[in-house]
Amino acid sequence: MQAATSRSVLLLRRTRTHAAAAVHIDPLAHVHPTARLAPGVIVLAGAYVGPHCELRSGSIIGERVHVGRGSVVGMHATLEHCRIGSQCMLHCGVKIGADGFGFNVEANGSISKKLQLRSVVIGSSVEVGAGSCIDRGSWRDTTLGDNTKVDNLVQIGHNVLVGRSCLICAHSALGGSAELGDHCIMGGKSAIADHVIVCPRVRLAAGSGVTKHITVSGDYAGFPAQPANHWRREVATMRAIVKRNVS
Repeated sequence: MQAATSRSVLLLRRTRTHAAAAVHIDPLAHVHPTARLAPGVIVLAGAYVGPHCELRSGSIIGERVHVGRGSVVGMHATLEHCRIGSQCMLHCGVKIGADGFGFNVEANGSISKKLQLRSVVIGSSVEVGAGSCIDRGSWRDTTLGDNTKVDNLVQIGHNVLVGRSCLICAHSALGGSAELGDHCIMGGKSAIADHVIVCPRVRLAAGSGVTKHITVSGDYAGFPAQPANHWRREVATMRAIVKRNVS
């Protein structure tokens, strides 16, 4: 009797494990036959998963999301309100298409949410590092150009436009409606304020903060960001002044 009970418990545990590991594909979703889906994947209604895609364990493809040919969606990544191009790599824990941070502050101090109704559009051959977040747009689509590479733990706000072949290093942030031109590099922990435009071929040093439009290509550093050679002279001068006063 005890042995029979033990077998029943073991069978129940196996059944629950199998159910938890099952792949769920909504009948209204389209998943190409060549796509590879790991246990625990969820594909919701209206979604499209293209040829030779790979959806890793626990990833979720939201309603009407498009994942292009050969793209890889990492473990526990969540995609909603977005279109992903071909040959993209989205690492584990990526969150794409969540609401942007938009609120109205009323005269009486109350706070109401602004509607976030647009999408995220990601080009081809884009890589997004683990734990990074890209918000959906409110008045225009948030967009990343072809061949752009995003490091881990990067925040890209709503309505942001990122150009082609950009490199965005870890802990960087782009505020809502900011624009980053083609072939730009953002060093680690650098940031661009909301509604600020950075022209193509700009390199931002680690920890720099852009508070005004940058219209001339080149290297920038400091807070607020300025041409890197100016910033170096400024830092050297301040150090010399401090050293004289201390001595």
